[in-house]
Amino acid sequence: MNYKYNCLNPIAECGLKSLGENYARTEKFEEADAVFVRSAKMDELVPGANLLAVARAGAGVNNIPHAEYAKKGIVVFNTPGANANGVKELVIAAMLLASRDIVGGIEWVKDNAADPAVGKSAEKAKKAFSGTEIMGKKLGVIGLGAIGQKVANAAVALGMEVYGYDPYLSVDAAWNLSRVVKHCKNVETIYTDCDFITIHVPALDSTKGMINADAIAMMKPGVIIVNAARDALVNEKDMLAAIESGKVRRYVSDFPNATTAGQKGCLVIPHLGASTAEAEDNCAVMAVKQMRDFLENGNIVNSVNYPACSLGPASKAGRIAICHKNVANMIGQFTSILGQANVNIDAIANKSRGDFAYTLIDTDSAIPVDVVKSLEASDAVIRVRVIK
Repeated sequence: MNYKYNCLNPIAECGLKSLGENYARTEKFEEADAVFVRSAKMDELVPGANLLAVARAGAGVNNIPHAEYAKKGIVVFNTPGANANGVKELVIAAMLLASRDIVGGIEWVKDNAADPAVGKSAEKAKKAFSGTEIMGKKLGVIGLGAIGQKVANAAVALGMEVYGYDPYLSVDAAWNLSRVVKHCKNVETIYTDCDFITIHVPALDSTKGMINADAIAMMKPGVIIVNAARDALVNEKDMLAAIESGKVRRYVSDFPNATTAGQKGCLVIPHLGASTAEAEDNCAVMAVKQMRDFLENGNIVNSVNYPACSLGPASKAGRIAICHKNVANMIGQFTSILGQANVNIDAIANKSRGDFAYTLIDTDSAIPVDVVKSLEASDAVIRVRVIK
């Protein structure tokens, strides 16, 4: 089967080169079966009838209307963890820049570059840029996913006392986490006890504005806060007020905006967390791998709007993939339709996520066109795709 793909942003060639000869690039979004994207806003784009999936080469999907796409049977993927090391390194750098006024010192040297005695002058001026070390300080990590756990482990190696909070900590994440990280049962412990706080959670209705005046009021005087996740997680007007009062020593954000750019006590980085050659390559490779597995086998891994579901490589005579609503008796309907057509089922996988579900069915014979039409006739079925 042949597929057309569209790239809304530059995608690293090391990923795209793994697409086979049956993949052709198109510059027209509306023609694409598959779309690869990084930060391009997709809300105003009208997907064509052929669009099967969107792969975000990165973790955040705020730029993709994935809830609306789910209603159309368009599966949206992201690449969690592919850029985790790049973000981790930026967070460590952010803590060092915030605890010692390195940026201020560098700017002083630039401003005094014409002074022939700049070296001697610096010895007198450097007191203004002195700071504190991070070793021995308490770091609170909110969110212990792919990035948060790497930050926690790196901070332990730097001699920090690390506290972690994540009510949804997975078994895999727990295995990867250093044994000396103290797991907090509530986020308030991090607010009250830590000298540094770094946030690594998605921007959901439950997390937006979580760092606000009430949260800051619980924190230690002189706390340093790092936000390399999403600017929406912090009420930045409250943050500026806390900086002005001296409650917050520094706020480091990787998201430039008019509220914090150039403000006292704010170190604003131009969204560099995942902007490393390695992270872009990793994201591209992972996005393409997941897209190919979905298009060629129907398997779903790391989707944000449909459940994970897999039957492995499509090796049987037939395979069909069905996006449908998460309602009762759908499996019964599917098996009944196939049975009436004398199509024997070899294997079936069904998973649900919220209002939506996904079913993969392997068969011992090819799937007739009239069977596909019968499956599509159900009001609860969103999309039927014959993989082979």
